[in-house]
Amino acid sequence: FYFKKYMTLEQQIKSAIVDVHDFPKPGITYKDITPIFENPQLSARIIDELYNIYKDHKIDAVTGLESRGFLFGMPLAVRLEVPFILIRKKNKLPRAVHRISYQLEYGESTVEMHTDAVKPGQRILIHDDVLATGGTATAAANLIKMAGGEIAGFSFLTELSFLNGRNVLPAPSEQIITFATF
Repeated sequence: FYFKKYMTLEQQIKSAIVDVHDFPKPGITYKDITPIFENPQLSARIIDELYNIYKDHKIDAVTGLESRGFLFGMPLAVRLEVPFILIRKKNKLPRAVHRISYQLEYGESTVEMHTDAVKPGQRILIHDDVLATGGTATAAANLIKMAGGEIAGFSFLTELSFLNGRNVLPAPSEQIITFATF
């Protein structure tokens, strides 16, 4: 533990992540971030860093993408003293929703957001655990725009750069924060 306090945040995140081969299907190496949540010091450091990055930006709400985007998105929203908005998989929200379907690297998915979650003109930060192909984050951005909101930026714990997801994110795609790139 002693040496870890001198590691960069990216080094700490990368050392905590476990590669799981052939998950969710053969040929895929899944980057398992769950060990990060078993380390309260690392989790606190991530939340502190997110807060320090965004505390002076005009952000009206933070949205987290199901489900691991909730884990740092919610604490960030609390620290910023702004609402937290859930974007969930199809049929998981109880009230009227905006819905959008999109392509994944190995299939199709649908995400939803309550129709009253975003007010017109609100600046929304989109947070998720990983930027892969960019499909989920782009779908989230489209839901926010559908509700009249503006995208304040994107934040991700990790990025799988070989999948080029950064290149498909909608404007303001220059506002992309990632902590660990693979």
